[in-house]
Amino acid sequence: MTLPNQPDPIPGDESSINAIEQVIVPRAHDIGNFEVRRALPSRQRQMIGPFIFWDQMGPAEFLQGGGIDVRPHPHIGLSTVTYLLEGEVYHRDSLGSDMLIKPEELNWMTAGQGIVHSERERPELRGTPRRLFGIQSWVALPKTMEETAPAFEHYGSGEMPVLTDESKRVRLIAGSLYGQSSPVRTASETLYADISLTAGALLPVDPTHPERALYTLQGRIEINGDVFEPGQLLVLRAGDTLTVTALDDARLMLFGGEPMDGPRHIWWNFVSSSKERIEQAKEDWRSKRFDSVPGDAEDFIPLPGLS
Repeated sequence: MTLPNQPDPIPGDESSINAIEQVIVPRAHDIGNFEVRRALPSRQRQMIGPFIFWDQMGPAEFLQGGGIDVRPHPHIGLSTVTYLLEGEVYHRDSLGSDMLIKPEELNWMTAGQGIVHSERERPELRGTPRRLFGIQSWVALPKTMEETAPAFEHYGSGEMPVLTDESKRVRLIAGSLYGQSSPVRTASETLYADISLTAGALLPVDPTHPERALYTLQGRIEINGDVFEPGQLLVLRAGDTLTVTALDDARLMLFGGEPMDGPRHIWWNFVSSSKERIEQAKEDWRSKRFDSVPGDAEDFIPLPGLS
């Protein structure tokens, strides 16, 4: 599909002025075998639309014998959303899901009342060097769905709409954009898109969604005369139309949606509108009341603070 035929906006026009509400610089976190850059939650912002957690994974180079090894761990009250640009991850969960995710594919795992999963390297790949690059995000569930039954869905790269013209490529992961809609099912109004721009391209971003952000993965971009580097999260002001100019070949993630129905409590891998529910989840994991992951039940990540 091609992008809608629309006139290129004028960089720096009045509708772009002060269009950036916040700039969030991710914090580095070492999760064992590699480093992630965490932009959400931050001191500046807890959520953008339903998105309550945003990690850039890599780009990481695994040498022979290395790889990603995230042991089984629990979640409640959210959906984990995994999208890769390079490499692959082997997902297994307590529902019995067994799925290899590859670039431009999507894993959408709804924890609801509780789920356990692991993310591993396939053993046969450990003998060769390889790269991993992607985004793992969490979306909070509406209060009425926090205790929904857990579920897992995988979407292949061919299932999501791709819109192109001579200088832009937009993969619509979730929600609606530029007259197209993604088949990915979400619990609330959600926007998520993977955008590639060639140097010099102009991308209009309209104010359709109440809360929006751009995350710069690769290349420099300019908005209203301000230059932004890779690895920055730009919170866009509600109601403003703006223009993104690619100064280099660039890759961006556009995400957001409707504001969530109230704040959330976050502790470790648990998200809830209720502090008491998080305390219950802690006790359930401590007491081994969560279901185990078939084929990956020998080890697990203990509750933080336990020796």
